[in-house]
Amino acid sequence: MHPDSRGTSPYPPLERVPQHVGIIMDGNGRWARRRGLPRVAGHRAGVENLRRVLRAAVEFGIRYLTIYAFSTENWGRPEAEVQGLLSILRRVLDQEVPELHERGVQLRHLGSLERIPPGLEQRVREAMEFTKDNDRLVLNVAFNYGGRAEIVHAIRRLVADGVASNEIDEARVSSYLYTAGQPDPDLIIRTSGEMRLSNFLVWQAAYAEFYTSPTLWPDFSKDELYEALKDFGQRDRRFGLVPEPSANP
Repeated sequence: MHPDSRGTSPYPPLERVPQHVGIIMDGNGRWARRRGLPRVAGHRAGVENLRRVLRAAVEFGIRYLTIYAFSTENWGRPEAEVQGLLSILRRVLDQEVPELHERGVQLRHLGSLERIPPGLEQRVREAMEFTKDNDRLVLNVAFNYGGRAEIVHAIRRLVADGVASNEIDEARVSSYLYTAGQPDPDLIIRTSGEMRLSNFLVWQAAYAEFYTSPTLWPDFSKDELYEALKDFGQRDRRFGLVPEPSANP
């Protein structure tokens, strides 16, 4: 069903919808282990759930969604798991991109394309080109991504471009990051109960609200996404400031 063709939503209107949400999709391996399955089966289940969460994100009005799919540190995992993850990415690009395009999703890659097999790298570039004009939702896929590596990459580009030190400020640095031109994330969600960023959007998430769910990613549902967004709407975001004094004593 197309997101805009639904009937009356069973969800009460949200008080405030974050424009940009980042998700650390944690718990695929534990999900598989509890079922006696190989870890790659958990990653496949995570991809299936991503499809459901993506539809929900569009329905709830999120404009930018960034998912942490594969970190620079993940290359140190067992070779069979790494190859399984690359195979999943290849299958997603081959099978899911047409539907994403139909739904108005623009696909972007965050991270380095180095170490990614040439054929797969070409598929990534083609998917971004194919969906570049879509504007219903921007889906940033952080694959071979690390927040610190992103900052180092930005600094190297600044130096290579000959930017003078007195011309470098936060806005200039942001313009050299993979997310250039996008708003910083308002909300970071992490599944499986962990309470850390794990090198995810470390620059951009400086003032993001953090929400953690004990649910493993393959089981993280539309209802739970709604609860995270509802919780966000009740937060008092101060950005380092203090609240305005009340007019009434």
